[in-house]
Amino acid sequence: MQSRRSFLAATAVTAAVSRSAIGANDRIRFAIIGAGTRGSYVGGVFTDFPDVDLAAVCDVYKPTREQQAAKLGEKTKSHPDAVTDYRRVLDRKDVDAVLITTPDHWHGPILIEACQAGKDAYCEKPLSNSIEVGQKMRLAVRANKRVVQIGLQQRSWTHFQENAKRVQDGMIGKVYHAECIYQGNYTRPEGEGGAAPADLDWELFQGPAEHRPYTAMRQRSWRAFYDYSGGTLLDWGTHLTDVAHWYLGAQEPLTCSASGQYARVAPQPLQLPDSMAVTWKYPQFVMTYTNCVMQNPDFDVQGNHFLGDKGWLQVNRTGFRYRPNPTSGRVSATPLPPPPFEPVSQSFRYVGGPSDHAHVRNFLDCVKSRQDPVVNIDTGFYSTLPTLMGVLAVRNGRTYSWDGQKAQAV
Repeated sequence: MQSRRSFLAATAVTAAVSRSAIGANDRIRFAIIGAGTRGSYVGGVFTDFPDVDLAAVCDVYKPTREQQAAKLGEKTKSHPDAVTDYRRVLDRKDVDAVLITTPDHWHGPILIEACQAGKDAYCEKPLSNSIEVGQKMRLAVRANKRVVQIGLQQRSWTHFQENAKRVQDGMIGKVYHAECIYQGNYTRPEGEGGAAPADLDWELFQGPAEHRPYTAMRQRSWRAFYDYSGGTLLDWGTHLTDVAHWYLGAQEPLTCSASGQYARVAPQPLQLPDSMAVTWKYPQFVMTYTNCVMQNPDFDVQGNHFLGDKGWLQVNRTGFRYRPNPTSGRVSATPLPPPPFEPVSQSFRYVGGPSDHAHVRNFLDCVKSRQDPVVNIDTGFYSTLPTLMGVLAVRNGRTYSWDGQKAQAV
């Protein structure tokens, strides 16, 4: 059994490689590392732009890498290589940038090595499943002067931008509570183990995580496991905490506490509980997250809710709604009708609609200009930080404080 330390030592890139010149006609040559559902989708967004060439598709699962290489190759009338090991991608001189859409536990090691190899990177959120690794990612990006965009694409979405201005201009007054709501969970019984499929490199899939026997649940629903991710809290929660930080100009929580319960499935100690409630304290407001809410048939309650002393605003990927507080300061005896929901045309809840193209375009432009993108490495770190603290609080049943460098159990 290979230890985490020996694996990382064996895969480390020891010498920095200067960044290759962008290809002829100012074209950007990129490679996909992690070509599953999200990787193939975002990779397809990249290839929608005429100044992009796809050099390689890398994935530890043979059917995935070969199918996506063929599909995107047909689309771009090219022949990208299908590669198993990401290190073979980073070794290449004909790759300017990489799209990192692996499971979360691989984001840090691959991004750090990509920076050392002179590659720019578009890395999916969350930044990492570890605070310590996230700090190392920040250092690597700055030390190697890389352009890195984190895939928090709601920052590139028009109606999220418009509502950020409304909150920052004081439309709802002083915000005292930011609610983050996502209905769902990934927790499931793990099932029986067995031999990994012959066309899957299971050891490489696990990489820096503790190595465990193969189960289909671990491969297909890796987001449920502490080893690789942090459930809906780290996955969707990071989108929500990012919006809260953005709208409220926040960066670091003071403390985080949480409760979690295996309420809908039998206890799965290697996975996050299926029902969670998390609370963060900031200098000027409180933020909460839950994945247990009652849905409303008239509108989608998920997303960000901002409670201010002048009113209330909700925004999510399907639209937004606003209501001012009663001027009398008292609740009316007559129930108020629900506020109108302003839908967003051509939006896709689980994809991202036009924001994905805007976010990728911003990254490509920054690769050329060497400017910081919309969600740089530091913004990505601080937007992921609350959810990483939340995972620690849920898993260990402790309250955590933040000292500027690390989370400490209280």
